[in-house]
Amino acid sequence: MKRIFITGIGTEVGKTITSAVVVEALQADYFKPIQAGDLDFSDTDKVRRLISNPKSHFHNNSYALHTPMSPHAAAEIDGITIDTDKIILPQTDNNLVIEGAGGLLVPLNDNETILDLITPDYKVIVVSRHYLGSINHTLMTINILKNKGYNPAIIFNGEEHKTTEDIIKKMTGVKVIGRINNEPYFDAMVINEYAELFKETLESL
Repeated sequence: MKRIFITGIGTEVGKTITSAVVVEALQADYFKPIQAGDLDFSDTDKVRRLISNPKSHFHNNSYALHTPMSPHAAAEIDGITIDTDKIILPQTDNNLVIEGAGGLLVPLNDNETILDLITPDYKVIVVSRHYLGSINHTLMTINILKNKGYNPAIIFNGEEHKTTEDIIKKMTGVKVIGRINNEPYFDAMVINEYAELFKETLESL
């Protein structure tokens, strides 16, 4: 069974929509270890709403924090400290998609970051969205993962920016799964269309 970790080059780059596409393509389970803010309609709720296959199961967060901030700061406001030993991977016989929070080096506590949640057996997908500085953020994210022994893949999110995408491909050599365009809306049908488009490549990770 595949364990796929979805990370981004920063916040608000499209990790949750990407997670929904990967979940649907592989009919995988979904797990967001740490949710910070939006507890009334969490990322787990958003992904669940976009999935149409009958197989996927949606696992509870290990930490559900009330403030939309970096997890370490949101946890401090809630009067707790995030203990990564208490973030237990759900037991499932199905493929599992794990969505991170923000980028790789977002702090969880005084010593650990999102990167510490990724174990050697995971496949890692980096979500990259074009903005001023995104090349730098993408290259740094991929280099960090490569230095840790991972061979990440990329999904681009948003409008095409050919020169940006070309230099990222040339300088990293990583597999590009595809792009999720800026759609007028995302519903289960749109997610399923991207799932079918990416399915073969995702299955080969």
